[in-house]
Amino acid sequence: MAIRNLLNRSFVAGARFMSSWFRNIEPAPKDPILGVAEAFLADQSPYKVNVGVKCAYHNDKGKPVVLECVREAERRIAGNQFMEYLPIGGSIHMIEESLKLAYGDDSEFIKDKRIAAVQALSGTGACRLFAAFQQRFHPKTQIYMPVLTWANHHNIWRDAGVPIKTFRYYHPESKGLDFPGLMVDIKNAPDGSFFLLHACAHNPTGVDPSEEQWREISSQFKAKGHFPLFDMAYQGFASGDPERDAKAIRIFLNDSHLIGVAQSYAKNMGLYGQRVGCLSLLCENEKQAVAVKSQLQLIARPMYSNPPLHGALVISTVLGDPELKKLWLKEVKVMADRIIGMRTALRENLENLGSPLPWNHITNQIGMFCYSGMTPEQVDRLTNEFHIYMTRSGRISMAGLNTSNVGYVANAINEVTKSA
Repeated sequence: MAIRNLLNRSFVAGARFMSSWFRNIEPAPKDPILGVAEAFLADQSPYKVNVGVKCAYHNDKGKPVVLECVREAERRIAGNQFMEYLPIGGSIHMIEESLKLAYGDDSEFIKDKRIAAVQALSGTGACRLFAAFQQRFHPKTQIYMPVLTWANHHNIWRDAGVPIKTFRYYHPESKGLDFPGLMVDIKNAPDGSFFLLHACAHNPTGVDPSEEQWREISSQFKAKGHFPLFDMAYQGFASGDPERDAKAIRIFLNDSHLIGVAQSYAKNMGLYGQRVGCLSLLCENEKQAVAVKSQLQLIARPMYSNPPLHGALVISTVLGDPELKKLWLKEVKVMADRIIGMRTALRENLENLGSPLPWNHITNQIGMFCYSGMTPEQVDRLTNEFHIYMTRSGRISMAGLNTSNVGYVANAINEVTKSA
């Protein structure tokens, strides 16, 4: 009996101890974008419009799209591949096609085997791998990020233990680029700093430097010895031309920089759920590239061990077949043109309504998102009075607009801003 009582007391004490393990954990702050989504779903109005959280492309009827080139690629690969693990570095064929897309089909750097590249879990995973790589081999070097940038960039480098600094980028008054401030901050950063740059279709502002401005940025980077990591989530999806969207990268390559590129196929192939991307680092020579790739694989091993197979097969099939690639180029241009067309329609509707405000920034910006310049209070009115949902920053997801609702949205925007 005494032994039983002792065991019971020990069990109770152990249970109490175990119950305290997670007692002090508070719920994580709710993501503001998810809050917008929840409010939109709960709204029963037939006029409701969601231009806040549609990060996935939708057609003019508001429906998700599967590209025909992707459908054909899936038809070809169905049942033809074993479901074995990919190497830690990922699909060699997918990586080869990704490098040609980013660096150019005839890139001397590919021929000279100077690029260390691994398949990544989309663009987010590519950035996370680089952040861990930076922390491991340059632990005292901070990363400079533009103001503004994709919110998750801060999470990625913070969780990797990399100090974060910022440089001026978006100019709220002009709703364009703060180029003078940007150049001053690049110049004043310590020599040899790491910088995160958006290759095209800057998220969340849609504001990109001009080709001439990119050349000046590259020149200043050269003078200071800075290292650029290009996050390229929208190649082809921004302008409809993958070559044009890679112009910033090509400028830096022509100026003999060593660079990093984080690629994603979520937007430009509609492979959101497949989580396929590529991280590549241009090195001084082949020997260095071999060493860098081995270290990237070493970092990836405890994170996720091996990247997924199916999406990599789709990408290598589409980009590796001339006819399918031609079809992809046609389809990605259709997507980009629809987004550009919605920008034009929104601006024209606002101007035709006699809005006293300038709206040229809508068409000057590019890509999925438009930084409208509306205040949080104006956004609240849009939601409360017109059932239009977006984040309080005033960022509009252009994929949420279509020919059926753009007039309604324009009228609502005009109503809440005309007294500004």
